Amino acid sequence: MTITSTNPLHGAAIIDAIKAAGTRHVIALPDIVTCDGVLWPMTHDPDLRVVTVCKEDEGVSICAAMSYANERAVLLIQHTGFLDSINAIRAIAIEYSLPVVMIVGLQGMEPDRMPSESAKYGIQIMEPLLNAMDLSYSIVCDDAQAAAMSAMIDEAYASSKPFVFVVARSPLKSG
Repeated sequence: MTITSTNPLHGAAIIDAIKAAGTRHVIALPDIVTCDGVLWPMTHDPDLRVVTVCKEDEGVSICAAMSYANERAVLLIQHTGFLDSINAIRAIAIEYSLPVVMIVGLQGMEPDRMPSESAKYGIQIMEPLLNAMDLSYSIVCDDAQAAAMSAMIDEAYASSKPFVFVVARSPLKSG
């Protein structure tokens, strides 16, 4: 399926959804897809605490630990870091049924395609890998899909299950 929608994705829509879900902690490893539109504005938002990590699997552990303290957190990473963290995600988030919520940017994603149609192998395998791991996920390409993130974060915490938001477009900076 080719993307025909010209509806934009703004970083502010993602940030608003995260905050609407009661999330106050963002664990992040800066990535090229979400830095300008999402991560940098978060660092200036007094309602959010951004903690940067050196490796994505550290972020999986931190988000899992925060859930034990009844604190909501999201992990903001790139798809290459997600691929590097498969074992931590499996062992911590899936096997222990913990609400590790990940926002995963697709580096190099072509703007006119869906991830499954990408010419880049690492992007092509994201959905089959998420399905094989039985991970719930949503692809985020525009503001309407970003607005729905809040309810999905709530559901991840209510069911104590991991969830992945696949950000398939570079979010725009808000004016």
